[in-house]
Amino acid sequence: MSLSFERVPGRPATLAVELRTLADTAQLAATLTPWLSNGDVVALSGDLGAGKTALARFLVRALAGDPRLEVPSPTFSLVITYEFGRGKVTHADLYRLADPEELDEIGWDEMCEDGILIVEWPDRAGSHMPASRLDVALELAPDLGPDARRALLVGSGAFAERLDRLNVAEYLIESSGFGKAERRYLQGDASSRSYARLVLPDRSAVLMNAPRRPDGPPVKRGLPYSRLVHLAEDVRPFIAMAKALRHEGFSAPEIYAADLDRGLLILEDLGSDGVVAGNPPEPIRERYAASMELLANLHSRPLPSVLHIAPQVEYVLPTYTIEAFLIEVELMLDWYLPFRGAQADQLVRDEFLLLWRGALSTVLHEPQTWVLRDYHSPNLIWMDHRRGLGKVGLIDFQDAVLGPAAYDVASLAQDARVDVPETLEVDLLDHYIDIRQEAEPTFDATRFEHLYALMGAQRATKILGIFARLNARDGKPQYLRHLPRIRRYLARCLSHPELGSLRMWYEAVLPSREFQT
Repeated sequence: MSLSFERVPGRPATLAVELRTLADTAQLAATLTPWLSNGDVVALSGDLGAGKTALARFLVRALAGDPRLEVPSPTFSLVITYEFGRGKVTHADLYRLADPEELDEIGWDEMCEDGILIVEWPDRAGSHMPASRLDVALELAPDLGPDARRALLVGSGAFAERLDRLNVAEYLIESSGFGKAERRYLQGDASSRSYARLVLPDRSAVLMNAPRRPDGPPVKRGLPYSRLVHLAEDVRPFIAMAKALRHEGFSAPEIYAADLDRGLLILEDLGSDGVVAGNPPEPIRERYAASMELLANLHSRPLPSVLHIAPQVEYVLPTYTIEAFLIEVELMLDWYLPFRGAQADQLVRDEFLLLWRGALSTVLHEPQTWVLRDYHSPNLIWMDHRRGLGKVGLIDFQDAVLGPAAYDVASLAQDARVDVPETLEVDLLDHYIDIRQEAEPTFDATRFEHLYALMGAQRATKILGIFARLNARDGKPQYLRHLPRIRRYLARCLSHPELGSLRMWYEAVLPSREFQT
């Protein structure tokens, strides 16, 4: 079974699809759900019996990740709201709505903004329907079969470009041999990227949807934050690093198909077995140790700074400069301090940056290696069927830079999403140092421990700012639950004797309880 979307001539952002069976309707829902996000509205129209409720039910189940979920019709209650792992989903049936003004009484505007809204009989809402939405018009198609339907998908506003991307993605999926695969939404990260697993009986792949990062407001020298700290703006850095890591013998995904301009990739599926277990999740010591061994092995090699993407297409890894480190730590001043009810005047800000610039000067003399930047549990896959270092699968490295080895070591041993006990952290750091010293007898453990504390403090400072920003700017309060952990990591790092001046600044500006290990 494979759906075939057709562009409608003369109608931009419009696709037509034939649904010959109820299973086709279920697949349409599964195809759409990876493209939906918070604030989206899906409007289902058509005559009685056209299949609106069936499609709505499949959409809710696909968004829940539960094909057997009970999804009653909201005909009499008007709306039913669900809370799923990916957020709030509201199913509305406006057939019995007498007057569009009644929508104000049930909090319609909030429904359109908070979560994903699926609406049957959207015409009853009149001008209350948002201009930016996905319209799906259904009609009976007896010429195709007794249970067949035709669906017309129209994207308006922000959904117009997304519908075009969906169509191109389906072409890539088909061309890579996964046209008949079941689509399963995969929880992504804090970025604008989204993912779907493509599942066939004997194999699977992953669709990565990574639209080009739009430039934000200028921060310094007329450049946005993403450019200043060298965040990937398209999929080219991901492709370059994936190929480079695979060339070095590590388990990065093979790329089956790609549309570089639109940022669409069909990737090898490395699986879903991670390096943590339990609820709440805890590190699996053996797997963290293997992940640390991978870093030690990587950092012991001579590595190129110019990476291959395609014939005559290369990518030059940017350098993690002192300026980039400083711009990142400023996120604490701009977002975390206001979140904690504190403010930094110009004198406090200048002192903060002067202390950090001085502390970071040691990085200038360090050998440079590949810094993957987000080397922690959400981005590490355990592949028990592979051998040696191949057991550790790598999936997030598009923001890689050239910089100090200690950064990724701190990223893993002070995992932002999981509590790493201090005893395990020490064991992991010792394990890394032992491997490096075995490969390089002149490796300076004392110097590396200083750099580890420095990079850990820099990373923790940045993350406190990022998580506060995700809450205040992006409406993602779920990241706040990680703040106590990050503060504990920061306190551990600032206890290093070489970072005493920085610690004094933090203790003076933030409450002392912030640094209880």
